[in-house]
Amino acid sequence: MASKFQNRLVGTIILVAIGIIVLPDVLDGKKTHYKEEIASIPLKPELDSDLESFEVLDPIDDSQSLPQSPVEVVTVEDEVVSDQDSLPAVIKEVPERNEYQDSAWIIQLAALKNADNAKVLVNDLQKRGYQAHTKLENGFTRVIIGPDVSQSKLERQIIELEKITGSKGQLLKFKPLNP
Repeated sequence: MASKFQNRLVGTIILVAIGIIVLPDVLDGKKTHYKEEIASIPLKPELDSDLESFEVLDPIDDSQSLPQSPVEVVTVEDEVVSDQDSLPAVIKEVPERNEYQDSAWIIQLAALKNADNAKVLVNDLQKRGYQAHTKLENGFTRVIIGPDVSQSKLERQIIELEKITGSKGQLLKFKPLNP
């Protein structure tokens, strides 16, 4: 048979367990439960009864009247003589000019023989926010920063790049047709 001590111990454990389970609910008072309002998404959206209507326009006739016979153009010292036109038209030679030739600048930072070292340097500079590229030329891999239209901005970057890499860059004009 169980001793008095064991009976008291079991009774105490039961009372403590009931106290732990029931008393917080009894003493807590009225609980406020918060529920999120959930809006369900309809499987098929409701369509408005008013349908949009589009007006189809008639096509515009943009054909030009073409000559019946082929036109032959002959160039004679800045003049064009046409079979159909009796008046010669003057051709004015316009020199081809690259407007972007003087508008951008680049920094040539280094010319390395090892292409892997150049790629590592370019990746490091790109992580730091510089517009860095490589260019393979005559067995060397050139590390180039830019192009940029602001010469003064690139001049400031040369000083920053010298602190980062230890090599002094050279400011050059950017030639877009032959970089």
